[in-house]
Amino acid sequence: MRHEDLFYVLALLQVEGIGDITAKKLLSHYPEPSSIFKTKGRELQAIGIGSVLVAALKDKTVFEKAEAELRFIENHPIEVSYFLDTDYPERLKHCIDGPVLLFSAGNINLKNRKMISVVGTRQVTPHGAEACKKLIAELAPLDPIIVSGFAYGVDIVAHQAAIENNLQTIAVVAQGLNQIYPKSHQKFVNRIKENGGFMTEFWSSSVTDKMHFVRRNRVVAGISEATVVIESADKGGSLITANMARDYDREVFAVPGRVSDLYSQGCNNLIKTQRAQLLTSAADLVYHLNWDLKPSAQPIQKQLFVSLEEDEQKVYDFLSQNGKELLDSIAIACGLPVFKTAPLLLNMELKGVVRPLPGKLFEAI
Repeated sequence: MRHEDLFYVLALLQVEGIGDITAKKLLSHYPEPSSIFKTKGRELQAIGIGSVLVAALKDKTVFEKAEAELRFIENHPIEVSYFLDTDYPERLKHCIDGPVLLFSAGNINLKNRKMISVVGTRQVTPHGAEACKKLIAELAPLDPIIVSGFAYGVDIVAHQAAIENNLQTIAVVAQGLNQIYPKSHQKFVNRIKENGGFMTEFWSSSVTDKMHFVRRNRVVAGISEATVVIESADKGGSLITANMARDYDREVFAVPGRVSDLYSQGCNNLIKTQRAQLLTSAADLVYHLNWDLKPSAQPIQKQLFVSLEEDEQKVYDFLSQNGKELLDSIAIACGLPVFKTAPLLLNMELKGVVRPLPGKLFEAI
């Protein structure tokens, strides 16, 4: 993005009353951002901009604020992504209220199309932490990007698990990149930046505000192919993120728990009301997203003399005799429940004895 264009877009975003949706509307009509401030009020009103906003566009102080933020960006290792540029997150482009600008720091590489958001309570239990670590470890051969919000609890467990499994991780934060919140997470910053980084829509002048976390959540939900809720009470920020993900037509998964567990109530309700798919292992996610198992970082090869469990051998023999089959058909023929067959097939894929095909089919190798 040109320096001059960035300056005027920054100024536009500082105009009182103009949010991302209105800004995008103006920028779609005026590809040269500077022309928005030069256009006559009658013309702006003709495209649906009200008189109050037309008057607000005359405020010259927005240029001073834009200049200050531009200096900050230029003096720090910060990348800026404009919603019409190719380096802007592809899925977020399709969210009507996605940020006009995103600021990032670190080594983020968005060429990887497999991107999963992992969210949950800040009071994560040992059960939730273990479920989160297990899920990310099981997904590691597929080399996904793990996205979360850098908060206490599930968020930081997800970032750490990604680091431990050499996966890229993106922390979407609710403040400017000159601030670390919570401060106790300062010790994780460098590790996250090594393979991944931080992303935000907020300026260096932003102050901490609880509504910023809600705005942050829409980026977490919109940037990924799916959102996984690990643990949640019956109310909380992770449920807001899940609802946003559904509004963006993304898949939502939830880890079930005992009905008596406080931090399983939100997940159980999501599953019960069919607002989320039940998640018991990485295989559930792989199946519903129709991912193939062709990892770039850890190629899987068929092993000689591979050892199969009894049920795995039963499935392998069935596929060897019948060729390509659907998951449901495999489960019925082998006398296994679907929820058990899905992770079993993933384990067999990891052993290199079966492979997934388009249309959620599987075949023996």
